[in-house]
Amino acid sequence: MSHNTSIVTRFAPSPTGYLHIGSARTALFNYLFAKRMGGEFLLRIEDTDRERSTDESIQAILDGLKWMGIDWDHDPIYQFARRERHKEVALEMLEKNLAYYCYSSPQELDEMREKAKAEGRQPRYDGRWRDRPPADAPKDIQPVVRIKAPQTGETVVNDLVQGTVTVANENLDDFVLLRSDGTPTYMLSVVVDDHDMGITHIIRGDDHLTNTFRQKHIYQAMGWEMPIVSHISLIHGADGAKLSKRHGALGVEAYEHMGILPEALCNYLLRLGWSHGDDEIISRDQAIAWFNIESIGKSASRFDMDKLLFLNAHYLRQKESAELIDLIRPFLKELGIETLAPHHIERLTKGMQGLKDRAKDLRELAQNALIYCQDIPYPFDEKALEILTPQAKESLQAAHSTLDALSDWTEGAIEESLRQLATQRELKFGQIAQPLRAALTGKAVSPSIFEIMTIIKKGETISRLKYVIDL
Repeated sequence: MSHNTSIVTRFAPSPTGYLHIGSARTALFNYLFAKRMGGEFLLRIEDTDRERSTDESIQAILDGLKWMGIDWDHDPIYQFARRERHKEVALEMLEKNLAYYCYSSPQELDEMREKAKAEGRQPRYDGRWRDRPPADAPKDIQPVVRIKAPQTGETVVNDLVQGTVTVANENLDDFVLLRSDGTPTYMLSVVVDDHDMGITHIIRGDDHLTNTFRQKHIYQAMGWEMPIVSHISLIHGADGAKLSKRHGALGVEAYEHMGILPEALCNYLLRLGWSHGDDEIISRDQAIAWFNIESIGKSASRFDMDKLLFLNAHYLRQKESAELIDLIRPFLKELGIETLAPHHIERLTKGMQGLKDRAKDLRELAQNALIYCQDIPYPFDEKALEILTPQAKESLQAAHSTLDALSDWTEGAIEESLRQLATQRELKFGQIAQPLRAALTGKAVSPSIFEIMTIIKKGETISRLKYVIDL
């Protein structure tokens, strides 16, 4: 499994749910760092929790990464499939007297925990089987295998984000490598996999920092070189608490469903805890060229939906009409537009510029695009119905005659003729424009009505007005 590339990073999610937004940022940072250094970015699925790991979750993680444009090198590695290799390392440690069989019963472990609590200490295993001869072993207990961790001195981790972090070894215990049923623990599996995969740099959440000291003990026991670690602060909600389910939608696919573009989400996550001067809008190529671990901030970042929507609106406006039409199709389906006819596509292509400047996300864009994808009979929203009073219908009747007689169907000519009509009838222009908008679009808000009329063309404009007048 060894690679000769100099830099190798990895993303190692547990498939027990969707791709969480915090994990997505971790994946992005590892990916960008590998790309920046011309190295490799690997994917490992930590599916050892057999109760909670599901195929749906694995698929959600793979789909989420693909949607974000985060491509991994080589095939994903599945941790559970490598359990024999993990076990082999624990047995090698036993042979070299770097680990030992522990026969403490669950009852004894509970007593140790209670005693530590009563004395105000951190609960930890007291090492009672560390040096006992195997002859003492009780017959009826399946032992676990524990590491012989250093008991004095300290363990130091040089973290590229957190700086030098030190812990006294007396605060760490002889943790379990193999459970009594012979299965390897997470702590052991992670180290063996990272070593075998040739991982050189680990970027992960700072909730893993305490595990790092224990993992270092396995590296030292095996005489392996430990990867360089960077522990990044977790993302917090707007209220300053750690981002959790109660803060709303958290899976990457939830943002996709909200109509957020992957470029916007990646740009947003990149800026959540990492910065490059005052740059806010950072493309993927630029991110790869600039990304560095030194510029990751130490403090936690707050998730800000408004900022994400601001970036999203920016990326929306950059897109070509044809691509946006494809992107809003699933959202139009939800709104009841199953297929787009050629005349719908023609209208959308012409009208997209006016639509995209008014939308923050694809869902809103699809909602606004309905005016070009619906044919008679189309629905009216409440506000539009409020505008369409009997008085408004009289204005529409007059507008119908004026427009029907108009031969020059351009925005300027349409506007000119309607303004003249308003003057003749001694009306404010809005008293003609508002009913027209409500009648032609079924909504109270839309792009310019002159633009809409030129896009849907004269025949359709007249038909729509007649449809509303006759309602």
